[in-house]
Amino acid sequence: MGRWFEIARLPAQFEKGRCIETNFSSRADKSIRVVSSEILKGELRKIEGTGVVEDMKNPAKLGISYSYVLPYSPYWILSTDYVNTALVYSCTDILRLFHVDFAWILARTRTLPEATVEKARETFENNNIDMTRMIATKQQGCDKDL
Repeated sequence: MGRWFEIARLPAQFEKGRCIETNFSSRADKSIRVVSSEILKGELRKIEGTGVVEDMKNPAKLGISYSYVLPYSPYWILSTDYVNTALVYSCTDILRLFHVDFAWILARTRTLPEATVEKARETFENNNIDMTRMIATKQQGCDKDL
């Protein structure tokens, strides 16, 4: 739970800005409030969604939806130390025609040491997730713009 900054990601159509962060908080019904934000073309954009733990025996596998009409998408926490970093992966088959996957390196701070980022990339690769498309998220100058 709490505030997480995006350090790097696999490209996604729904994330094109900079200063990307997500805040997770518990709701009374045991679902998770998910508020993601970014700065795109000088404007702050926010979107709110809902997360659910689909199986309490495996709480690292969540489902997240940003719309009542869309199904929950997988949001799997591959690794976290809860204090500094979290590595998240999601993949979905769309109509059995397309396969899309997403991956994020998240941190409690806007930057991480390069050695930590490299270790995160290795963790993804050790899980057979291709990191050749991973891009860094721009987190510079964010606090003055927000």
